[in-house]
Amino acid sequence: MGGICGAGMRRAADALLRAMGGDSVSLMVPATAMANDAGGQLGLVDPGMIELLISHVVTRELTTGSVGPRRRVEFTLPASMIENQLAALGMGSGDDLFKAVIGLTYGNELFHIENVAPQSFGGTVCFYLVTAVE
Repeated sequence: MGGICGAGMRRAADALLRAMGGDSVSLMVPATAMANDAGGQLGLVDPGMIELLISHVVTRELTTGSVGPRRRVEFTLPASMIENQLAALGMGSGDDLFKAVIGLTYGNELFHIENVAPQSFGGTVCFYLVTAVE
């Protein structure tokens, strides 16, 4: 049930997040470019990190217990912003991207991604619910 219905659902989801979400997050992904010299080919050169800015994000603070992470936040990310990044990174899906993410930056704080749940409507992924801990 994709096609026009799926595209309409994606546009509706983007409009909803624009109306509700004024936050931005950055996904930290390792760069894949390697140096052509012997050190790069042996993996002795750090390729660095790529910071992907995702805007129109809705954030929600979650409760935490007395044991465990001191802060847990749920981020609702637009699937369109995620999928716009895939071709430049050489990745095929949002799942591939989130498997490669090392951390999520929100404000001046770095979070570890605990869980990613794609939310589908009309057969199309419209949102990614990302639970992250500090």
